[in-house]
Amino acid sequence: MNTAFQDNRNVVTLVIQHKVRAASLAAYEAWLKRTVSTARRQPGHLDVNVIRPDDGGLHFTTVVRFADASLLQAWVNSTERQALVNEVLPLLEGGDHTQVHDDPEFWFTPPNTRVAQPPRWKQALLTYLVICPMTLVIPHLLAPLFVRFPQLGGAIIGNLITNLFVILPVVFYIMPWVTRRCANWLRG
Repeated sequence: MNTAFQDNRNVVTLVIQHKVRAASLAAYEAWLKRTVSTARRQPGHLDVNVIRPDDGGLHFTTVVRFADASLLQAWVNSTERQALVNEVLPLLEGGDHTQVHDDPEFWFTPPNTRVAQPPRWKQALLTYLVICPMTLVIPHLLAPLFVRFPQLGGAIIGNLITNLFVILPVVFYIMPWVTRRCANWLRG
């Protein structure tokens, strides 16, 4: 598999799309479970999300995030992953399709390049609706920590800690989940 990577130190996302043969769904689920477990043990692995098909569907999308493009490249080129891909190919129609995303707008980037990106106002509104509650709730949740350790509650350190607890869940868990749930509205 030839995949172009930029040499940078940013989080990168590998999107893997498979269309599973109907008769192979159980075998594919077992393979997927082993593969996700293996990916989680790789250096630089941050998280993985599996988007299963709707009722009766056969299209699976797996989103794997790594801390660095070189670490993702090492996983993609590893003999371990190559063996897993070779093992799953007989279960698939059309093979193993991968894309790498290192752009910050990945949340709103359609998996199919023929589909238009959602309007900016929808992107902004959805981002606001996710981040605003986080910025209201997280400071209250961290208040006991700042009371107990006042040195952490200063203007700079307190904001850095609060932003960390807002940004990480938003980037890695909440926005991917919300954009999947709101996909019809975003693209409608």
